[in-house]
Amino acid sequence: MAAAFTSNDGLLLGGILVLLVLLVVLAAAETGITRISVHKAEAIAHEDPRRGRALERLVEEPEKFLNPVLLTVNILQTATVTLNSLLFGRLFGGLWGFIVGLIVNVVVLFVFTEAIPKTWAVMHSEQAAKATARPTLWLVRFWPLRLLTGALIGLSNWILPGKGLKKGPFVSERELLGIVEAAANDEVIEHEERELIESIIEFGDTVAREVMVPRPDMVIVANDATVTNALDVAIAHGYSRLPLHAEDGGDVLGLLYTKDLIRAERDGNGDMPASDLLRPVRFIPENKPVARLMREMQAGKFHLAIVADEYGGIAGLITLEDCLEELVGEIVDEYDIEELPVQRLPSGEYLVEGGLPVDELNELLDIDVPNEEWDSVGGFLFGTLEHVPEPGESIEHQGWRFAAEEVDGRRIRLIRVSTVPATLTNGHQDAASPADHA
Repeated sequence: MAAAFTSNDGLLLGGILVLLVLLVVLAAAETGITRISVHKAEAIAHEDPRRGRALERLVEEPEKFLNPVLLTVNILQTATVTLNSLLFGRLFGGLWGFIVGLIVNVVVLFVFTEAIPKTWAVMHSEQAAKATARPTLWLVRFWPLRLLTGALIGLSNWILPGKGLKKGPFVSERELLGIVEAAANDEVIEHEERELIESIIEFGDTVAREVMVPRPDMVIVANDATVTNALDVAIAHGYSRLPLHAEDGGDVLGLLYTKDLIRAERDGNGDMPASDLLRPVRFIPENKPVARLMREMQAGKFHLAIVADEYGGIAGLITLEDCLEELVGEIVDEYDIEELPVQRLPSGEYLVEGGLPVDELNELLDIDVPNEEWDSVGGFLFGTLEHVPEPGESIEHQGWRFAAEEVDGRRIRLIRVSTVPATLTNGHQDAASPADHA
C-alpha cells in the first residue's frame, strides 16, 4: 500500500531534480567539449573571448577536465540512486519500492541524463561546448575535487602500475578505427573522410617494402648509355628521374634527371655519356617506416630513394608519390596507363596482379592471409608452393583457390582467384596447401 506524500518527500524529490539537472549539464559538457579541436577552440575564443578562453584551456589538456567531470558524474549518479531508493522505498514499501526505484533509475539516468543530452551535444557540439565551458572550468578548479581525483588516479596507478598510466585512458588502434566506422555509419563524417582517417591511422605501420616499386619493375638506364639513349628511355616511360646501373649491372650509381638530359641534348651533347650528368641518390632499408621517410624527403628535398635489402642488394625504389598514395589513394596523371590490380570476371572469378598487397586481398575476399610472411599475393602463392609455379598450378586457402595465370621467368604476374566447390572443402584440403590440379 502506497504511503502519503509528505514535505520530506518533497525535499527528496527537489534534491533529485537538482542532481538530474547537474547530470544533464555534465553529460553535455563531456560530449560537447571533447568534440572540439584546439584550432576550433582558438577560433571560438577569437569570436567570443568570455566563453572561448575557458573552452581553449579545457581542450588543450582534455585529461585534466575529463577525470574530474567523470568522477563528479559518478558521485551525482550514486547520490541520485540513493535518494530515489529512499523516496520510492518510503512511498511504495520494501519490494515494490525497490522495483519502482530500479525502473525509474534506469529510465531517468539513461534516457534523460545520458542519451538525450549527449545526442544533443553531438548534433550541436559548438553550442554545447560554449554553454558548458565556464561551469566545467569552475568545477575543474574546485581544489577538493582535484585533490580527490588525483588521489584516486594515484590509487589506480598503484594497483595497475605501468608507464604512462597518469596520462589518462588509452584507445587502441582497433578501437579508434571502430569509432571512425561508427561516425561514418551515423553520417557524422563523410565516407571519403573515413577513408582518409583510416589511411592516416594505418600509415604509421607501413614500411618502404610494402609500397616500393620492386626491382623487376624498375626502369634503369644502362651504365654505357649516352644522353640521347637515356632521354629516349625517360620519354618512353614518362619518368623525370631514372636510376643508372653500375658496370656490373647489380648496383645503382645515382640518378639521372630528365631536365638535365633535355638541357644537354639541346646543347648538342647527345653523344655525351649519361653518367656525366649523374646526381647522388639516397639508399634506405626496406623496413624503414614510410611516415618517417616522407618527412625526410620533405626536409632533404628529394623525391626518390633506392630501397636496399638486409644484404645490401637492390630491392626496389620508392618515390614521394608512392608515399602520398598510401594516404590519398592512387594518383594517376595524364601519362599513366591505369591498370586495375583486380579484375572481376563474368564467371565470378578474379584476376589479380601478383603484386597486389595481401591486406587488399584480405579486404576483397574477407579472408585472413598472413601479412607477416608475405607482402603480395604473388609472394603468398610462391611461398606456399615453395617453387616457381607453372601456369595453372594452384593452392587453396579458406575456401578460395589461387592459380598462377601468367608467370614471367620467376615472377608471378597474374593470379586467378576462384571459390572452391563445396565438395572439395569438407576437410580433405588443408588451408594454404597445394591443391590437386589437372
